Amino acid sequence: MALIKTSLAEAIGTIAFDRDDKRNALSAELIAETISALDEFRTQDARVVVLRSATSGKVWSAGHDVAELPVADVDPLPYDDPLEQLIRAVKSFPAPVVAMVHGSVWGGACDLIMACDLVYADDTAAFAITPAKLGLPYNVGGFLNFMSRLPLNVVKEMFFSAEPITADRAERVGIVNETVPADELEDTVYRMARTITTRSSAAIAAAKESIRVL
Repeated sequence: MALIKTSLAEAIGTIAFDRDDKRNALSAELIAETISALDEFRTQDARVVVLRSATSGKVWSAGHDVAELPVADVDPLPYDDPLEQLIRAVKSFPAPVVAMVHGSVWGGACDLIMACDLVYADDTAAFAITPAKLGLPYNVGGFLNFMSRLPLNVVKEMFFSAEPITADRAERVGIVNETVPADELEDTVYRMARTITTRSSAAIAAAKESIRVL
């Protein structure tokens, strides 16, 4: 059973998480489908990829599937963990990956959001990184992913408290590019995506690669 929905139109690829019964938890199977979709979009010369939920539920993603997490208080996620592979796939994709966020984002899904190039959200969005609640250590790469996007004091607050950051504040601190009303979110995201498709793909790919290796 497919756990994502995909489409390609006007050189814009869309990957929609479709595991609503599990609040779009990032299982190894869902992640494998997502990486495969990114690979397919690469061969189809997609100019932008939009990452979203297939439904307008309260949760965009509950994060790493709890049943697949490492043992608490023992080890952080290893390099070959499926979520780590997905984060690398998003970062190395040659075109912008844009997150369209309706609902709350938890744990490892927050890490995935930080890996996206652009993030747009509506006022239902909230962002929380939850290892402190689960008793899980976090790997250095994960910390660097947050620190590359956010002020250090905000990173510390998120990891130490595990409390959600609201949509309005998420825009202020730099998690999201723009927060818009829910009924404008899709139009805002795809309008930006269409704008990107009119720009030089080579220049954008070079810029993304340069930023990635800084």
